[in-house]
Amino acid sequence: MRDDEFVLWLPRMREGYADAMIEDGGFSPEGAKEKAAEDSERLFPGARPSSEQLVFVIEVDGEPVGELWLAERNDMRQATLFIYDIHVAEEHRGRGYAKAAMLFAEEEARRRGRSRVALNVFGRNTVARGLYQSLGYVENAVAMSKTL
Repeated sequence: MRDDEFVLWLPRMREGYADAMIEDGGFSPEGAKEKAAEDSERLFPGARPSSEQLVFVIEVDGEPVGELWLAERNDMRQATLFIYDIHVAEEHRGRGYAKAAMLFAEEEARRRGRSRVALNVFGRNTVARGLYQSLGYVENAVAMSKTL
């Protein structure tokens, strides 16, 4: 992702992350916005691209249709390429672009010598969970709660 694309993507990503925490994660609006801002600053200090984070534009015929955010990290004590976010614009969904981006992430992991790809997904995001399961991803843990 170029710098001019990054400055537009970062606030959209942060807002989408907060929205997902509210809609699918059970967060309060204030708590979601605060966590999204804190996580964003930790991973992208000063709202600048970071060499530790890999952010790609998903393109079809030279036109952007979404974004893919990856990072190398240790997860479950294993060298992992972690998928922080995959987003395909609503008008481009259902055409296999997210699947292609997931397969790209797997190839990128292999290229970087990582034998594992991991991600987190909210339980209510059934469309994404279905995609991940169709590609062979398995659940490692399930978090549950009950609002009283």
